[in-house]
Amino acid sequence: MSGIMARKVGMSRLFRDEGRAVPVTVLEARPCPVVLVRTKERDGYEAVQIGFRAQKKSRLTRPQQGHLDKAGAPPVACLAEVPLPEGREVAPGDFLEVSMFAPGEKVNVTGLTKGKGFQGVVKRHGFSGGDNAHGCKSKRVPGAVGQHTTPAEVYKGKKMPGRDGGRRRTVRNLEVVRVDVENNLLILKGAVPGSRNGYLLVRKQAGGVR
Repeated sequence: MSGIMARKVGMSRLFRDEGRAVPVTVLEARPCPVVLVRTKERDGYEAVQIGFRAQKKSRLTRPQQGHLDKAGAPPVACLAEVPLPEGREVAPGDFLEVSMFAPGEKVNVTGLTKGKGFQGVVKRHGFSGGDNAHGCKSKRVPGAVGQHTTPAEVYKGKKMPGRDGGRRRTVRNLEVVRVDVENNLLILKGAVPGSRNGYLLVRKQAGGVR
């Protein structure tokens, strides 16, 4: 298959055979049940909808329960889609496991970045701010944002203070350092989006990014 869902456990480091330390991110990739198989005839494209993390059935809505019961899948907390490779056949109720990955291959990881709340332009956009001198009253302010008499408006898209973080981001070309099938762990080189316990979508390079 082309991908699987995982949970971010945290960051650590490993040592290569030559003794060089490598920063890594540990992901928990439990078996993901196949909930729905999309076909070109019915949906216009081929993909597999998978679920992640067991959930109490009482916390699901009636439509969600019916969707999962139809596939024979257990209650899950979230759903995602991954492309279906050509020539591969799966059916609702099957499980995708972390054994699909191998050390040395490259993957793309998608997740939500850490939410930082309402921030100013210095932290949000990297503005330099005013002079850090005695009496300066414009150290971290954006400065003038409007125009002259014509057109006398603030252009759409102007970099302003606002809500920062909490966006969907994809980090590409991360190397798979180690695969622990017994404990359902996937260890990647480098950092991935989001905080600990966040949900991630890990996809192989050949599958592309939607």
